[in-house]
Amino acid sequence: MRDPLSSKIKQIKPSGIRKFFDIVSEMKDAISLGVGEPDFDTPWHIREEGIYSLEQGRTFYTSNAGLKELKVEIAAYLERRFNLHYDPVSEIMVTVGGSEAIDGAFRAMLDPGDEVLIPQPCYVSYEPCVILADGVPVIIELKEEDNFKLTKEQLLEHITEKTKILVLPFPNNPTGAVMTREDLKEIAEVVIEKDLFVLSDEIYAELTYNGNHVSIAEFPGLKERTIVINGFSKAYAMTGWRLGYACAPKEILSQILKIHQYAIMCAPTNSQYAAIEALKNGNPDVERMRTAYNQRRNYLMKAFKEMGLPCFEPFGAFYIFPCIKKFGMTSEEFATRLLQEEKIAVVPGTAFGDCGEGFLRISYAYSIEDLKEALGRIERFIKNHADI
Repeated sequence: MRDPLSSKIKQIKPSGIRKFFDIVSEMKDAISLGVGEPDFDTPWHIREEGIYSLEQGRTFYTSNAGLKELKVEIAAYLERRFNLHYDPVSEIMVTVGGSEAIDGAFRAMLDPGDEVLIPQPCYVSYEPCVILADGVPVIIELKEEDNFKLTKEQLLEHITEKTKILVLPFPNNPTGAVMTREDLKEIAEVVIEKDLFVLSDEIYAELTYNGNHVSIAEFPGLKERTIVINGFSKAYAMTGWRLGYACAPKEILSQILKIHQYAIMCAPTNSQYAAIEALKNGNPDVERMRTAYNQRRNYLMKAFKEMGLPCFEPFGAFYIFPCIKKFGMTSEEFATRLLQEEKIAVVPGTAFGDCGEGFLRISYAYSIEDLKEALGRIERFIKNHADI
């Protein structure tokens, strides 16, 4: 029988994030710090709106691009929070999570051989989505000494005549790094000079701890070149509702929408009604969760410092990225032995790119009680392996 599988899909590796999560789910008394999911329930008033939409029989398809009322609320939110101005009718579409928006953008914009610059460590989906769209991923290895930020010099080194899109994954998963206005200004200048487009994944925009998030789309001449990706999963603890959105110039968005029409039809209707409520009345919930994450972030930074585990300070998302190079183990080995010996699941840095070697991603989207217990086990593990 002939091979039923595409050679393209066979070269793509499974996600490295899920491996340890699947193991820990079967392990008694184990604690997982590996999954990037808020430990908060979706706020009740948001859930209630979703329930009410079902009670009212709102189980129909919406328009492909999403409920107009939701898109109007998204536009208003982006304007008041990040000074971004989008036409809700022609420049915003609602997607099944931010991941669908990423996939759709690459498929709509790439021709075979087009290069996409991907700063790593980063979210695991960008590289395979580029490959599936017949693009060529070009990796830019971010450095700890630069606080895992993308520099102008790094960007210029990797641009060729085939480069079309730059991915900006900030605030960053897994490092927690953010790009300031000053950082982005230099990147914006290169983007315009080299005639590039930008896919700016801003799903963690509400989770910054040292000033407000800045989008590259704010800079003169960049809105026309940028696809802004965002959603409701992280800020509003709505992961399972599967709702995101893309904002882009009309000529780009109309083609992403075409893919969405054939592949998806529309995002879940009750999730869209819940999201309207989130945008209208969810600010206090976001602030409450952000404050809790910041407290946990500070707690972990202090604990790792006391353990002698070096770690740069993250100012975004809800991850910390400690360095474990001094133990003489690979990230995979360290994470595996930590799970086996202390029943703590973390994610090896290499799950987010080869340059993540020597690091671990630890999520602090967990209760203080779980974090305290986990840190005690990690400290014991470190003491047991201090002489390696």
